[in-house]
Amino acid sequence: MNLPYEQIATELLKHSLKPSHQRVKIYEYLALHFVHPNADQVYDSLKKEMPTLSRSTVYSTLKAFVQADLLREITIEENEIRYEFNLQDHGHFKCRQCGEIYDFAIDLQGFTSDYLNGFQIMNRNVYFQGICKACFAALPKTKQSN
Repeated sequence: MNLPYEQIATELLKHSLKPSHQRVKIYEYLALHFVHPNADQVYDSLKKEMPTLSRSTVYSTLKAFVQADLLREITIEENEIRYEFNLQDHGHFKCRQCGEIYDFAIDLQGFTSDYLNGFQIMNRNVYFQGICKACFAALPKTKQSN
């Protein structure tokens, strides 16, 4: 499935970004693949279709999208930045077995803490790590009880 070029170009222009071919294809990939990719995954996925695409173009485009509020960076592991197209409030669960990241609904706006009175909150994230249902079900019964 492809998104109409004009629709993506209009969205980029609304955010003061020039709709180059590379930017349009990167935006389309992110809009169609809610997989929380890192920059290298985006590059690897698009390289076959766009042989002239450079890794630095992907990195700079992702950075421009984040700065334009078209994309959000998430850091679940300290050494890995992933990108997310879904800008609605939600939490993340990362499976330690398969590495998959799952979104789940959570009311981040309704969360309050007296301890944070007087703080300026600039970013709200909730991350859980563990073993997803599929990986947990595949574990031998003896390991499930641990």
